[in-house]
Amino acid sequence: MIRRSLLAAIALLPLAACGGSKTANDPNMLTVAATAVPHAEILAQVKPALAKQGVNLDVKVFNDYVQPNTQVAEGRITVNYFQTEPYLASFNAARGTKLVTIAGIHVEPFGAYSRKWKRIGDLPAGATVAIPNEPSNSGRALRLLATAGIITLKNPDDPSATPRDIVANPKKLRFRELEAATLPRVLGEVDLALINTNYALDAKLEPTRDALLIEGKDSPYVNYVVGLEAAKTDPRVQKLVAALRSSETRAFIAHKYGGAVLPAF
Repeated sequence: MIRRSLLAAIALLPLAACGGSKTANDPNMLTVAATAVPHAEILAQVKPALAKQGVNLDVKVFNDYVQPNTQVAEGRITVNYFQTEPYLASFNAARGTKLVTIAGIHVEPFGAYSRKWKRIGDLPAGATVAIPNEPSNSGRALRLLATAGIITLKNPDDPSATPRDIVANPKKLRFRELEAATLPRVLGEVDLALINTNYALDAKLEPTRDALLIEGKDSPYVNYVVGLEAAKTDPRVQKLVAALRSSETRAFIAHKYGGAVLPAF
């Protein structure tokens, strides 16, 4: 469960809008865009260590997946920490941006949740299944269902599969494609929802307890620190990566999330 004190601390972090460009080149300030859970929580944990190295970490919290990339691409924020490589690839392709992965930090095993059914086998014929509406997470959701034998995909390894790529659907499931952030809110209105772990945790779901299906430890969907090419050699970013990949951060992730978030280093 998320401690109230930590939530309160995150609540004090400014919701990002603009203005990061003023600190983009300040050698003593590093601005990072992140979603609230678990990314901003993990960043809060490394902030004291960075301060000792002369880097003041400024975390901008977002509740969507578009603005964190847009603001980094425009140079208003130095780096972000919230996304997987397949999502980044689809974003760059769709918007013509040139963002790159800098360092993999953790995996959030993707899960399938239900308020109506206790086991995946209870899912009835004609059930409504909600999945994210953008390609990388849509494909991730469908691949999880395919791995469980619920559907069959034309190409099981396609990271951007959509419902149009389903070639066998024995239960005649009906798919609703919705914005990822809204999926926890519609959980009571559908039979099953495939939810990114950051949004599941934010909605007080516990993936290792509540998910009817969940990815294994071998999930390829690592969450990265992302920026423009120049950020790779930025000393502030290098210090951030070192702090995020430290033994202290590994212990924090293990203790706080109990398997719902897994270190990828």
